[in-house]
Amino acid sequence: MIPFLFQKNFNKKAYSSTALTSDRHSERNNKRDEANTMKKVVFLDAETMDLPSLDTTALDSLNADVTLYQQTQHTDVAERIHNADAVLVNKVVLSADELQRARKLRYIGVTATGMNNIDHDYCQQAGIIVQNVEGYGTDSVAQHTLTLALNLATNFVAYQHDVRNQAWSASSHFCLLNHPVVELAGKHAVIVGHGELGKRVETLFKAIGMQVSIAARPGKKDDPRPSLASLLPHADVVSLHCPLTEDTDKLINADTLSLMQPTAFLINTARGGLIDEQALYHALKHNKIGGAGLDVLSVEPPPADHVLLNESLPNLLVTPHNAWIGNGARQKLLDKALAHLATFLGQ
Repeated sequence: MIPFLFQKNFNKKAYSSTALTSDRHSERNNKRDEANTMKKVVFLDAETMDLPSLDTTALDSLNADVTLYQQTQHTDVAERIHNADAVLVNKVVLSADELQRARKLRYIGVTATGMNNIDHDYCQQAGIIVQNVEGYGTDSVAQHTLTLALNLATNFVAYQHDVRNQAWSASSHFCLLNHPVVELAGKHAVIVGHGELGKRVETLFKAIGMQVSIAARPGKKDDPRPSLASLLPHADVVSLHCPLTEDTDKLINADTLSLMQPTAFLINTARGGLIDEQALYHALKHNKIGGAGLDVLSVEPPPADHVLLNESLPNLLVTPHNAWIGNGARQKLLDKALAHLATFLGQ
C-alpha cells in the first residue's frame, strides 16, 4: 500500500511562546479538521497503470486523502473501500456484496473503457456514479491491430524463429522462402464495430491499400450495412472492435468460422468473449482459416491449460492484452480519469 495524504500549507508567523503554543494547537486542530473533511479516494489496482512511467502531476495535486493499492484481491475489496468516498479501479470486480458495505461511496472511476466488472444495477440503486474513459487508446490499439495483421501476413514470427535457429545461415540461398507471405494491398478487410477505434483501423487498412467493408452492428435489425455473415466469405481480414454484449457474445463461433476463407485472418483486440475459443482452436488446428491474432482472451490472465495456449499453433499470435499500453494512451487515460474525479470532488 502506498498512501498519499494531501493537505493545505499554513503560513508560519512569529509569536510569543504562549501565543505560539496556542497557534500550534489551533493549527493542529485546523489540519485535523481539514483531513477529516477531505474526501477519501482509493485506487484498488494502481499497478495496472504503471504510474512511475507517467506524469502524475494531476494525481499529486488532488486535494484528497488518496490511497494507492498496487493490487487488490477479492477478499480485500470490502475492507479497502468501506470508508471511501470515491474509488478508482481498472479490472478489480466490484459486486453488490462489496459495494453495499461502502456506505460513503458515491463515485467509481473506471480507468478503462469497459465497465463489466462493476455491478451497475446496484450502483444505480445506491446513487453511485460510475464513469469510464473512452477514446484514450485509439492510436495504440489501432497500431496493435495493424501489427497483428501484418505479422500474420508476413509470417514474421516464423521467419524470426528460423533466423534464430540458424536456418538462414545454413541455407544455400540468399533468402528463405519456406513460409508464404501475403501482400495485404488489394485484399478485403471487414471491420466489426465502427466507433472511433474502428474508424482509425479503417484508415490504417486503407493506407496500406486494403479495401474495407463495415459490418452491420450485431443485433441491430435496422442497420442498413451488410451483415457479418454476408461479408465473411469474401473477407481476407476480419477485425473485431465491438463491445461484449448479449448480441456479440461468441459472435465468432463454429458457424461464422465456417463461412471464412481458408486463407483469412481473424484479429481481436476488443474482448475475448467475442470468440468461441474452442471453435477457433479447431479452425486453426485444422487450417480452416489462415490464422488469428489475439490481444484478448475470455479469461485473463489465462490458465496455463487454456485451449489456445496449451499447444503451439503456428497460425496463432497471442499478445497479453497490451494493445492499450502505449505511454501516450496510458497518460491520456490517467489524465482523463483524474479530471473526471476532480470534477466529482468539486475541484
